[in-house]
Amino acid sequence: MSLILRKIVPRSVLVLMLMAQAAAAATHEEDPAKIDLAKLIECTTYDVPSYTGFSMWLTGPESAKAMKLFGMYEQPSSNLLLREFKLEAPINVFGRTTDRIAFTSTGPLAVFDEANPHPLATQLQVTAAVDMSDKFLAEKEIFSHKEQLQNSDTVLHSRIALDVSTDLRHPGKTLAGCSYSIEVE
Repeated sequence: MSLILRKIVPRSVLVLMLMAQAAAAATHEEDPAKIDLAKLIECTTYDVPSYTGFSMWLTGPESAKAMKLFGMYEQPSSNLLLREFKLEAPINVFGRTTDRIAFTSTGPLAVFDEANPHPLATQLQVTAAVDMSDKFLAEKEIFSHKEQLQNSDTVLHSRIALDVSTDLRHPGKTLAGCSYSIEVE
């Protein structure tokens, strides 16, 4: 869930949102320590509340425990929108190996030593919204569900999307992963 969303939506509404999304889950994992990081990045298994629980655990009071369990070491980042980590042991994601991952406000990304994002975008069948020499951004929606809260005008839109991109602050790298979001409409 977006860090911005967590700041503007009261905690009680967030709890309701998470409960509402559990029913629409592909796989709901309540214990963030049991998350398979590669599957989380690939959008193949988990639902929005699973990612939200994992991200809150990773950034909350138990972050040192979470990072140790996953063998992650935070790295300095030149991009204020990304938290970057080096992994003790590489993981296999999208048929590629990496020991670097990053988190945006909505999800995890694998960081690959590939300057050209096109082969991975083609493999994952994602559509480019931006395809310029200095920036690439492609996305494919995996899951979308809107639900109106009972006795309310509030509609929750849960969305999971597969993303492939480049970043000016990461020359020679391709970033790919999943975004998990809940928006209040």
